[in-house]
Amino acid sequence: MAKLLTMTPKTSTTLPAQRRLLQALGGRLRQARLRRRLTAQQVAERAGMSRTTLRALERGETSVTLGVFLNVLHVLGLDKDLTLVAQDEELGRRLQDAELRQRARPPASQARKDAGDAP
Repeated sequence: MAKLLTMTPKTSTTLPAQRRLLQALGGRLRQARLRRRLTAQQVAERAGMSRTTLRALERGETSVTLGVFLNVLHVLGLDKDLTLVAQDEELGRRLQDAELRQRARPPASQARKDAGDAP
């Protein structure tokens, strides 16, 4: 008898701090919807999703995909704000600059080889 191999879905664990960030983002998107006087039904229809999915987004549930967030941001006219994410990433630039400074020196083996060629 052949065994069926089943693959368990891989899920990542969301840390409490990230969960709070998602909840805050969902709350801000809900407030943006309400300020525009749009119902959950209107936003859900325009974004191509169910009201249940929109409700999950507004609650900050971790099961909501990035695509769903992008659709809602587009409906609310906030999708251009995504261009600001990681635009001026100071830490990454510092790390990149530090790596560039390290690469400016020749490798130790090359430096020894060059020193042996010198008169």
